[in-house]
This record gives sequence, C-alpha cells and structure tokens, in this order.
Amino acid sequence: MNELLRSNDPVLISFVETLLRDAGIEHLVVDWNTSVVEGSLGILPRRVLVPSRDLTSARRLMEEAGLGTELSGLPK
Repeated sequence: MNELLRSNDPVLISFVETLLRDAGIEHLVVDWNTSVVEGSLGILPRRVLVPSRDLTSARRLMEEAGLGTELSGLPK
C-alpha cells in the first residue's frame, strides 16, 4: 500500500474515499483513531493508502477532481 493523501480534513478524506470507491480503487484510511489519543483536536493527519498497482490511477483521479495539490509529496 502506498500513501495517496495525508490530511486533517475529514470532509476531504470522505470525498476522496467516495472518488476511489466509485472508481473501483481499493483503499484504506489509517490513523483515523488517533483522534482519541490526541483529544479530538484534529492535529494528527489521517492517511489514505492505495495498492501500488492502483497508485497511478488514483493520482490521476485526484488530479481530474482538482485535488492534485492535496496529493502526498511522493514520487509519481
């Protein structure tokens, strides 16, 4: 699994999940429960992971949705 997105914004993460689900791209949101540890302050970002085989398609999907600047700064 590769990191596609890292964000503190639950609305953005939900939107990205919907995009990925609709495109049939498997994904996993991790670090969601860290809010319990941090006291629900939203300081620690959540990460959206996709399989390596789908990373290019997921990045393209994000860019087409106008979310290219939100992508994790990982090599393409």
